This record gives sequence, structure tokens and C-alpha cells, in this order.
Amino acid sequence: MYKLRWEYITNNKELFIDGLLLGLKMAILGLIIGTVLGLLLAFARQYGPRPLRWVVTAYVELIRNIPLLLIVSLLYFGLPQVFPRRSTGQEWVLKILPDAETTFIVALAIYAAAYLAEIFSAGIVSVGKRYLEAGRSLGLSRTQTAVSITLPIMLRTVLPSLGNTFIGLFKDTSIAVAIAAPELTWAARKISTDYFRYIEAWATAGVIYLLTCYAIAIGLRLIERRIKWTVA
Repeated sequence: MYKLRWEYITNNKELFIDGLLLGLKMAILGLIIGTVLGLLLAFARQYGPRPLRWVVTAYVELIRNIPLLLIVSLLYFGLPQVFPRRSTGQEWVLKILPDAETTFIVALAIYAAAYLAEIFSAGIVSVGKRYLEAGRSLGLSRTQTAVSITLPIMLRTVLPSLGNTFIGLFKDTSIAVAIAAPELTWAARKISTDYFRYIEAWATAGVIYLLTCYAIAIGLRLIERRIKWTVA
């Protein structure tokens, strides 16, 4: 009969703590970079010339319809092989993506940008016309109106969706185990394979994911309550 031995978890708690911190780090950086890219894509989609809008739409549809694991694998395993061995191109790739952690952050940002572009596009469309007309009446240019009026209102509108995206990205960091990034899932797999304590390892990882996501959700809801904004 299988007997639970939780001392294997307590004796290796540093693996889970470090894995949790790395997962949060990758999710935060992926969200920040993805937010910047998503904003650029959203404004390009709404205000850019037609060819640029086509390119943005193609990017969003492509990334949203392929698994994150595929993007990670292409960047980590495939991209360095595109260039000849020890060529300048390969050296640049290895400088930009030197390790599994950096590669996953870039992949997560690319993935998040496509979803955030859709969220931000909906937020831009939701901005009331009276705000835009007020900006034009003040003599603001199209760019000034977008930066000074549309952007702040849009960000407040999409804040709940942005928070949900962050929670989703944190859970997606479990995919980084495929390229041996030492995050939380990697820690659970190491304990389960090194000591054959499968139930303890995966149950611990599951509880940590659950509590962390719940804590993030509570924190985001508190922030949303402090930022009360109605767009008419």
C-alpha cells in the first residue's frame, strides 16, 4: 500500500519556493512585454493603414490558434538550427535567447500579445464617442487623443481581463518544464522522479498553484474596486 511521506516535500521545499518565484517572474515579465506589444498591435489594428491591419490580424489569428508549447519549441529547439552552426546568425539567436528562462519569457510575451491585442482592441472600441469629440474640440491630434484620452480609459476598462490574463499566464508557465526551466512543475516532476513520491509532489504543486492564483485574483479584485470607472 502506498504510504504518504510528506518529509520529501518539506526537505525539498526550496525547489518549490524557487519554482514558484520563477513562475511568477516569467508570468510578470511575459505580461509586461506582452502588454506593450499588445497595445502596439491594438492601436495599429484600429488606426493603422489597411495593409498593417491585415498583418496584425494575421499575427493575432495565427498565434491564438497554435499551442504555446509549439511556440516554445520553435524558439528553443528550432530557431538556433535555422542558421549554420557557429554562424553570426546563430550567435545572435543564442545571445538573445541564451537560456530556457529567457526563451520562455519571450514565447510567453509573443503568445500573450495576441490575446491582449484582442482585449485592447475591444477596449479601444468601447471608449465613448463624447470623450473623443472632447479631445478633438481641444485641438488634440489623433495621436495625442489616443495617448491622452483613449489609452487611460481603455486600460481601466480592460483591467479585469488583464488580471485574468495574468492568472492564465502564470498557469501557462507550467509548460516551461518542456525545456527544463526550473519552475514549479519542474520541481514537482523532479521530486516524483527522484523519490517516486508522485502523489505528494503533484498534490503540493497543485495546492501551490491554487493558492497563488486565488491570492492573485483577490489582489486584482481589490485593485479593481479602488479604480471605479464607467465609460459612457
